[in-house]
Amino acid sequence: MYDISTRKRALALVAQGRSLNSVSHQTGISRAAIRSWQQRLEPLPRMASPDPGPPADNRAYSYLLGLYLGDGCISAHPRGGGYYLRIACADAWPGLIQECREAITQVRPGIGVYALQKEGYRMVTSYSRHWPSLFPQHGPGKKHERAITLEPWQQAIVDAHPWEFIRGLIHSDGCRITNWTTRLVAGERKRYEYPRYFFTNLSDDIIRLFTEALDHVGVEWKQANSNNISIARKASVALLDTHVGPKH
Repeated sequence: MYDISTRKRALALVAQGRSLNSVSHQTGISRAAIRSWQQRLEPLPRMASPDPGPPADNRAYSYLLGLYLGDGCISAHPRGGGYYLRIACADAWPGLIQECREAITQVRPGIGVYALQKEGYRMVTSYSRHWPSLFPQHGPGKKHERAITLEPWQQAIVDAHPWEFIRGLIHSDGCRITNWTTRLVAGERKRYEYPRYFFTNLSDDIIRLFTEALDHVGVEWKQANSNNISIARKASVALLDTHVGPKH
């Protein structure tokens, strides 16, 4: 879009008796545009795009919300008018990268999604004017330095699809590892291995949202320290293996 001063300069050349063709050749502005400015100098007001409303797929949204709270951010376009949703996904987990892309397109069908390669990870990115309305937790500063709470409509989605939310959080800031210990059996020390899930986040609020979702589905957990949640009970690990599983 051309600003008013550019439009006035082009019309001033026409007023000198120059042809539209010569002014277009000199300025690089199309003849049609110059001709329209002779009828109306001011640009037409830009129509705001309508808010597309709630997520198209609540199950996919619950998963994407978990990814966003873990490794996501929203940033304004430098020239205004829209926002980028960015989710950082490690190169080590190509399946996660694909699932993230699919979740975005399920939440907003038809929207563009691309993955920008960084050192050791890909930034799965999508542009829209309406990402802040879908993720009202967006705000200035780091997530762990501000309050993070869910809107009632978000909480209703998480309550309906808690495993997807848990899965998104673990896929972003969690892991499944194999621990080991030794036991003395009949005078002989033997090594035993067992799986465990960890979730790590600096935000007390996000930790709370994660553990509330675990409580909702009956998973037992322990707080290893202020930033780490551990799930090691056999039955709870089995539940996570069924509904979450290791990243891939």
